[in-house]
Amino acid sequence: MEGDPITALYTPALVVDVDIVKRNTQNMMERCRKLGVQLRPHMKTHKTLECADIMTGGSRRCIVVSTLSEAYFYADHGFDDILYAYSVPFDKLERCAALSERLSLFQVLLDHPDALKHLKKRPLKDGRLWHVWLKLDCGNGRAGVLHSEPEALLLAQAISETEGVELTGVYVHCGNSYNCKGLEQIQVVAQEATTLTLQFMEKLKAVGITCKSSIGSTPSCSRPVKDMAQLSEVHPGNYAFYDVQQSLIGSCSLTDVAVRVLTRVIGHCPHRNQLLIDCGWTGLSLDGAGKLPTGYAMIEGHPNLKLLSMTQEHGRVEPISGRLDYSKFPLGSLLTLIPYHACATAMMHPVYHVHSCGRLVGRWTPTRGW
Repeated sequence: MEGDPITALYTPALVVDVDIVKRNTQNMMERCRKLGVQLRPHMKTHKTLECADIMTGGSRRCIVVSTLSEAYFYADHGFDDILYAYSVPFDKLERCAALSERLSLFQVLLDHPDALKHLKKRPLKDGRLWHVWLKLDCGNGRAGVLHSEPEALLLAQAISETEGVELTGVYVHCGNSYNCKGLEQIQVVAQEATTLTLQFMEKLKAVGITCKSSIGSTPSCSRPVKDMAQLSEVHPGNYAFYDVQQSLIGSCSLTDVAVRVLTRVIGHCPHRNQLLIDCGWTGLSLDGAGKLPTGYAMIEGHPNLKLLSMTQEHGRVEPISGRLDYSKFPLGSLLTLIPYHACATAMMHPVYHVHSCGRLVGRWTPTRGW
């Protein structure tokens, strides 16, 4: 209940420090204001109305989503100017069309000529246009047409020339920034993605095409380079919560991480020099396996403890060195896990327990599905 301490929660429980969320989002807004670029926050980490309101400053406009389920969830609650930043899936084309015909601005993304053909075959009602972003690969190596390939410019031209379709912008995800360590490496990747994007925009301009440009990742937008001021938008998402991974990359410090998973000691195993906890992979995720000296997460206040392994509902904790003093960890005592990857951990929970200074102030319920 509101007002109760978070220690009263059943475990495992995902807890969100709303004061840190607000601080993180205000810092990102201020960075974008100084750069003079539009912030289009990504909803994929939290997928909740409450956090979306914080990230948009209450405007309920100009957001990015990664699933059509998120798009409908936000549209149903009064959000508009939504970019569905996922290569448009052919099986969901009618649902995309429905949102395009309903909202003031619903935008899709593509990186293949076949997707454009599908949009052309499904004209929107009342003379509406498909608002399309071209996904460009500038080094991330996931989705997107490669920036250096002639096909990228040809596809952009085809989009701009297709009846019923508008080339709204060029979208770049610099996810390769997740491989960085420290400010210098982050800014090298951010600069490269920005430079390649701007060079592509010049190619478009040379053939008479003007549209928006957007790059994004939490590392690059947390540690931006000056040239990003020449972009139209940026689209980070994880920054509202941050996590251990982001602190190791250099995007933030551990004091900026807004999420924790509370878990309780449920077993002593002196023959293995281990504790059992009630958080398995269903409460944390397996993301980050082997990347931390402390195992799958950091255990707050206990740098010598390691979350060695997890099954569905159990976790095994052991000391990095020495013997456990079981008197310090009685059955029922709480441990606090700082997740390696907040996006993955949040997906494990049907509700987030929101607190301020350790006292519960509410519950956020995320949307789910694709």
